Amino acid sequence: MFLQAQLPPGKQVKSSRGTTIIEHCEFTTKSNNHCKPIRLIHPLGFPLDVNLTVAITSSRPQQSENGHLITIFNDTIIATDVLFKTSYSRFSPIMPAHPHLSGTSLKAREVVSPRQKLDTQLLVSIIVPTYEEAENLPILIPQVWEAITSSGMTAEILVVDDNSQDDTVRVCNTLSHLYPIKLFVRTQERGLSSAVLHGMNQATGQVLLVMDADLSHPPEKVPELVAAILEKQGDFVIGSRYVPGGTTDDSWSFFRWINSKVATGLSRGLTTARDPMAGFFALSRKSFEHAMELNPIGYKIGLELIVKCKCKQVCEVPIHFRDRIHGESKLTLSEQFKYLRHLGRLYRHKMGEWFTPLAFAAVGASGMVVDLVLLSVFMLSLSFPAARALAIFAAMTWNFLGNRYLTFATRHNKAPLKQYLMYCGCSLLTASASWSISTYLWELHAQLLRLPAVAAIVGIAAGVILNYLFSNFLIFPRKRPESSTH
Repeated sequence: MFLQAQLPPGKQVKSSRGTTIIEHCEFTTKSNNHCKPIRLIHPLGFPLDVNLTVAITSSRPQQSENGHLITIFNDTIIATDVLFKTSYSRFSPIMPAHPHLSGTSLKAREVVSPRQKLDTQLLVSIIVPTYEEAENLPILIPQVWEAITSSGMTAEILVVDDNSQDDTVRVCNTLSHLYPIKLFVRTQERGLSSAVLHGMNQATGQVLLVMDADLSHPPEKVPELVAAILEKQGDFVIGSRYVPGGTTDDSWSFFRWINSKVATGLSRGLTTARDPMAGFFALSRKSFEHAMELNPIGYKIGLELIVKCKCKQVCEVPIHFRDRIHGESKLTLSEQFKYLRHLGRLYRHKMGEWFTPLAFAAVGASGMVVDLVLLSVFMLSLSFPAARALAIFAAMTWNFLGNRYLTFATRHNKAPLKQYLMYCGCSLLTASASWSISTYLWELHAQLLRLPAVAAIVGIAAGVILNYLFSNFLIFPRKRPESSTH
């Protein structure tokens, strides 16, 4: 009969499922007089190809026959020196009680040297950003801790709160008597993304894991995300709704589904992950410390970390995403616009100098769609001249907003109204130039061009180039560096 024990991750040991990470060996037994064969169990539950036979006789450190140290403490056997990868047979006879490690039933093929003493550094830091989640925390924290302790991991839970006006502080103080909770109340800053970064900067664990407080993320999946980081399945691990095996509650509306899919599609140029919008993810401390210029807007901190930490391999673990039990969703229309601005920042970071002209072209193309759609709508009740004028004005306004808050988002060094009037004036000027060029080409070179559309395309191209030059250098100029005085 085998005594099974779960191992916290940390060091590498070969198993039948590849490389497994183990921090140290810790086995619990109630027997003090018999030699026990030990089968090691990975945090995810599958057995490792590592077995030890030990004798439990005292509570003092002992030397095995080959000099390896084991410690027996309060009915807990701690192997602090070596781990064996063995070909131990379950039918080998149990050796009689002996104060040493029973080498006769072990055939050592590989030795892995763990630390000489139990590591004081925590394995996992779980960051939970909150705002008025007092009803959910008493449910979430015990479930998270149960998942952590059952896997044998060492962890801390960091609750980062944005000065909630409910009972969050009192609840956390009560829970802290039972669980390793650290509460950080922010009174100056606001926002989920900055709360997550605050928690990560305060964390001490080797693996940083983020999850929402609204019970939408399954706590039982926490060990699986951590194990994926430790086993190097990816630089960044996501609890995903959209990989095989991932699901969402039936109560999810079609609007929420399409909203999520559109947001994911817009991020496709930044990552190939199927669920980069997820708020349930993990990464190593080392990856986080390599991040550059973290300045997220809104809620999508995971996407920010994937891009800024240069995570090339993203692993996705299937989860069931539940609707929140208590409280209200924080996802508003304002957050949707923040997400678009955030996307602009991330694409600018990734594309460098190419971002500005490409974003300008994309905004212009979207303005063309707005122009045509509104023209069709206005034609239902207005004459063509009036409908055309209103559609042009609406498209011009759309393009201004797109360029101000996306293309040239880092150049807000003039008053919005002044920039808008300048943009409208320059757009009218470039429209006149486009018309003039098209007309000139068609009147003088009609036989060469053959089709009026050719002259129109040349005029449009000239107008776009002129509009970009006006926008880049006149309407949204770069801020001049302050000259130093001596």
